[in-house]
Amino acid sequence: MWEANLYRQKHGFVFDYGKDLISMLNPKAGERILDFGCGTGELTAEIAQSGAELVGIDASSEMIKAAQEQFEGINFIEARGESFIDSKQYDAIFSNATLHWILNPEAAISAMYSNLKPGGRLLLEMGGKGNVATIIETLQDVLEEHGYVQQSKTVNWYFPKLGTYSYFLEKNGFKVTFAHLYDRPTKLNDPNTGIIDWLTMFAGKYFTGIPAEDVSSIHKIVQDRVKERLYKDGHFYADYKRLRICAIK
Repeated sequence: MWEANLYRQKHGFVFDYGKDLISMLNPKAGERILDFGCGTGELTAEIAQSGAELVGIDASSEMIKAAQEQFEGINFIEARGESFIDSKQYDAIFSNATLHWILNPEAAISAMYSNLKPGGRLLLEMGGKGNVATIIETLQDVLEEHGYVQQSKTVNWYFPKLGTYSYFLEKNGFKVTFAHLYDRPTKLNDPNTGIIDWLTMFAGKYFTGIPAEDVSSIHKIVQDRVKERLYKDGHFYADYKRLRICAIK
């Protein structure tokens, strides 16, 4: 379950960092553009200012509801990206911080390909190889120490190598025109609970079946352990590695 308010209040960096992607997308008036994993709709609305017709999809009913309430005039649809096929194709697809949540990459790529017009463009950014490794490896260690061995083996994301995702795109009919994997240390909002908030927002699957008091304790231990590596200038920083790709159908 996604908490839309927590997402907006403490994790707005997700859509803030996505803003520079819009210039690469270069949306134009009259184009039909799909925001693949729109979240609470901030970037969808910003792209729509170009005069393009936007459709935003997200698998979270909470996110879609929040987007619908804040941004009128945009069609927001609750749908799983890997199975969403629209009846009318798009000039472009935009996807920010979504595709690493889809554990079957070729299903997502196939759906995006089907939704694009021939010559249509895809612009994506997602977690790449090594993304949040410090946080997750520490979390896995702490879970094991507390006897939650099964939870420590949770597969929550798909963080591919640059070559792997580019290969899947080209295998499924795309031409990759730009691909870049880069470090992006990301300042977390709260200087006292930044890692705890991040785990609450994004890593809930690791805590399936764990009593609330243990969840709270594990959150705090993880934050304490990563502090030496991820705390500087009075803030926690998540060790993000991002994969950015442009491709053409």
